[in-house]
Amino acid sequence: MSVTSAADLETDDVKAIDELGEVFQRLKNELGKIIVGQNDVIERLAICLFARGHALLMGVPGLAKTLLISRLAETLSLDFSRIQFTPDLMPMDITGTDILQETPDGRRVFEFIKGPLFANVVLADEINRAPAKTQAAMLEAMQEQRITVVGKTFHLPPPFFVLATQNPVEQEGTYPLPEAQLDRFMFLIEVDYPNRDEEIRIARSTTGGTFPSLQHVLNGQQVIRFQELVRRVPVPEHLYEFAVDLTRRTRPNTPEAPTWLKPLVGWGAGPRAVQYLILGAKARAALHGSYMVRLEDVLEVAQPVLTHRVLTTFAAESEGLSSRDIVKRLVDELSRER
Repeated sequence: MSVTSAADLETDDVKAIDELGEVFQRLKNELGKIIVGQNDVIERLAICLFARGHALLMGVPGLAKTLLISRLAETLSLDFSRIQFTPDLMPMDITGTDILQETPDGRRVFEFIKGPLFANVVLADEINRAPAKTQAAMLEAMQEQRITVVGKTFHLPPPFFVLATQNPVEQEGTYPLPEAQLDRFMFLIEVDYPNRDEEIRIARSTTGGTFPSLQHVLNGQQVIRFQELVRRVPVPEHLYEFAVDLTRRTRPNTPEAPTWLKPLVGWGAGPRAVQYLILGAKARAALHGSYMVRLEDVLEVAQPVLTHRVLTTFAAESEGLSSRDIVKRLVDELSRER
């Protein structure tokens, strides 16, 4: 556990942070029974969960994205639903709709049948295959934690956690996510290929018997309690300033933006990025047993928070520079200055 001072926290919160650190270790151990490697991905998913954020997983097919998310829901003892997004998917397919039913006394009434969004953990598989109307319904659910059907509003059960996947190599029949919806995702989590040793372990463990069952680590009420705890983790003033300065440097039309960035970036991150930098740093600090946010916590969450919020220009593409490269350079420069 970290030796960072706990002076700014109540005694109960200190104990709760210690408990959360132990829960996180148990969570990783349970997922490790099935998922080989991907420790950074698991940690970032946990950060999003306890910070009340949503995550977009990007990776080629076959990297166990769907398996990881379904097993995460199993260890958390939460309701899980999987939505396979397709070009013909309509909003009512995910939200639910009114259906005419006949009552025992012979009357006909409309009854609302809940769709798959009414779950704690929702896997939106290949979300960029859905048309704009369906993506708009998903956006409302992610932002407001409620849906509107035929003029009626229905609140979604807490905790509510959307994990979406996107295939970066296949663009046929896809509808690119609008920037407003991308901004709703706290993290863009890039899932990479396993290394050679991990791939050998995958070959051994997945070609034998059935997968082992996982133990429940947390229930919904405990998740909500830890989400509230994360918000109480103290942040030093200079780290608020660091998060704001880093975000402002991504905006090419502001005086804070470095000269080299201006021709490479068309649009930078908005204020929601600052909020997620702080919340993500708070959650990471708590998961690692720290009673206060440290600079390393902000640095670790900077890339998944900012990458999908920095839009590159053709000039950047022609130079082979991605949003990830630009964010890394910004973080390195600002870290050296501080």
